[in-house]
Amino acid sequence: MKRVVPRVMGRSSRSDTDGSPGWGPAAAAAGPALRAVGLTRTYGEDESLVWAVDGVDLDVPAGQTLAVTGPSGCGKSTLLQLLGGLDRPSEGEVWLGGRRIDHLGERALARLRRRSVGFVFQAHHLMHELSAAQNVELPALLAGASPRAARHRAAELLHQVGLAHRARHLPSELSGGQRQRVAIARALANDPLVVLADEPTGNLDSAATHDILRLFDELRAAGQTLVVVTHDERVAATADRVVSMRDGTLADDTRLDGNRGRRHGHGGTGLGGTGLGALLSWED
Repeated sequence: MKRVVPRVMGRSSRSDTDGSPGWGPAAAAAGPALRAVGLTRTYGEDESLVWAVDGVDLDVPAGQTLAVTGPSGCGKSTLLQLLGGLDRPSEGEVWLGGRRIDHLGERALARLRRRSVGFVFQAHHLMHELSAAQNVELPALLAGASPRAARHRAAELLHQVGLAHRARHLPSELSGGQRQRVAIARALANDPLVVLADEPTGNLDSAATHDILRLFDELRAAGQTLVVVTHDERVAATADRVVSMRDGTLADDTRLDGNRGRRHGHGGTGLGGTGLGALLSWED
């Protein structure tokens, strides 16, 4: 497989049909690509009250790859759902591209998710009756792109993830790693401001995980803002920054330098040197 570098396409200013401001570079330049302020999510009440996310403050600059780690049940996935508008906070604020989104109505929030947020889940959630190309085309079509433009974008993205030769195959005809690469291409279909990935390698073997690591490293190099929830230190080591959660709060915030193994921050345990420059190189 030859090495490819994803092209993060320019985000032209655009407005939603409700007259809301655009989501282009001017909006993103006003602040972090993604921001949480006092973010809290509780479930239940009284003695059964559970604090899934507890007062999280978090800024994710544009172009940063952030890994969110921590034990099962610590609130990682709930945090990701709140940041992407899939769930609503009990308290606090969520900002995307300089605009507060947690108080938007359901229709406006759905438009925002289609246009500005790409999701990648542990289970790929592809539509089984559609081909790889059709799965990647679908978000662009739902966002109002012409069929021709959607087909062109899908072909471009499948080439970038190394699956141009599998474009007409159904998900059942693809390996687990190939299905997840299609899911990543789908997440990029509308040139999102941010991509949110929840345990994207959790169901994959080592070889398929290797492929996803290479894609994430290339997305990072291309300047795509990426937030990844993961238990896998190999995935975390591809990030610019790692935050760890415990009991719904942020327990550690560590920045990794250009050597991808050295840490700058406080608390937590070291990832150690990983030699990802060699690990993530594409094979001929």
